[in-house]
Amino acid sequence: MSSKFLFISNKVKKFSKTFEVDGDKSISIRWLLLTSQAIGISRAKNLLRSEDVLSAIECLKKLGVKIKLSKKECIVFGRGINGFKFKKNLVLNAGNSGTVGRLMLPLLIKSPFKIKIIGDKSLSKRDFSRVTEPLNKIGVKFFPKGKKHLPISILGSNHLRPIDYHEKRGSAQCKTCVMLASLNTPGEMRIYAKRSRDHTELMFNNLNIPIEIKKKNNIDFIKTSSPDILKAYNLSVPGDISSAAFFIVLTLLSNNSKLVLKNINLNPSRLGILKILKMMGANIKIVKKDINKGEKSGNIIVKSTNKLKAINCPASLNSSAIDEFLIIFLIAARSEGISHFKNLSELNKKESPRLKLGSKILNMIGIKTKVTEHSIKIYGKPNLNLNQNYEIKNYLKDHRIMAMCTIAALTLGGKWKIYDPDSINTSFPSFTEILKKNFKVKLK
Repeated sequence: MSSKFLFISNKVKKFSKTFEVDGDKSISIRWLLLTSQAIGISRAKNLLRSEDVLSAIECLKKLGVKIKLSKKECIVFGRGINGFKFKKNLVLNAGNSGTVGRLMLPLLIKSPFKIKIIGDKSLSKRDFSRVTEPLNKIGVKFFPKGKKHLPISILGSNHLRPIDYHEKRGSAQCKTCVMLASLNTPGEMRIYAKRSRDHTELMFNNLNIPIEIKKKNNIDFIKTSSPDILKAYNLSVPGDISSAAFFIVLTLLSNNSKLVLKNINLNPSRLGILKILKMMGANIKIVKKDINKGEKSGNIIVKSTNKLKAINCPASLNSSAIDEFLIIFLIAARSEGISHFKNLSELNKKESPRLKLGSKILNMIGIKTKVTEHSIKIYGKPNLNLNQNYEIKNYLKDHRIMAMCTIAALTLGGKWKIYDPDSINTSFPSFTEILKKNFKVKLK
């Protein structure tokens, strides 16, 4: 654990602010991976500069892809489908990123040499069998055989075959893995997927990759196949709603305050948090809507909300809010009544067991919870006001737990030491700078 920490001893005062957050992580990583397979020069503005995205860039560079990253833009010199320079004894480090680790694999399915994928301590505990199993059925081999966690090695094949794949978790990573594998697989890949974020589908459409999507109830039936060629693809990346979520909740729980967040990604498959918060009585509006390459964006206006109510959260919203539940739990802690969130076992398979740790943090600040492996009940206290000392450490360096606790400190009171603030750099590197500039938070 780092000795560095955020020190917060005062609630945030009344404010009226306007600012932007960093570019969307899911879009940034997918854009890098897909443009590496294109022919020509692709450019992106507002690409996220987080550690996860930098891990993707370093992996692609090791595979022979030229990438230039400046303050204004990111430029990828695509090598075409299966255009990587494969080498013997190649090791790719995904860092902390499950997205990079899992979505790099389907681009390697024709490698004539074993390629080793490694990650940090946290990523090495996460389940990779959810992507190695379908890739194995396509014709790829993994070593050691049957291993579920990193490090693992992949050996490609020239005898690949399309599969029918049933994705039942609501995992966009699993769905995207099989979709990316279709780029190098003859025939038609057929995917039956529980609905989840659809950034990959939008990019496939914009890149003219053959794709057909039929929606029924909460299932997407996707058919995709390899294109003859991918052309360069320019993009302006909107702000990440997962990053915006922390400041949305900060505003809702502050007194007489207003916040305008500019150019935020408003993809319908990511709007679960806004739907949930509005059901709980939040004062949130969306203005200046725009569409760029199929991705919706706009400005979000948030005002303090004095009366928040508990929610029996519909499980149908889980996949569209899966990265925001920790901060939603904080809203539930300040709401009138008992909130119930269910079918959330996937939360315990993230960077840390978030359902368990989220409950533990709420208990620490005096909130009663009832937690199981897949659900949590939160007994809200609308007048919750803290005045004790709190130390947050040993939370497996999970960036969303660090940020959740920061927002709790700024809105609920007490004196807080929040260790490992650099953990936020995996997804939202400007987080602490925004706090220091707009809310006078000190880093020690």
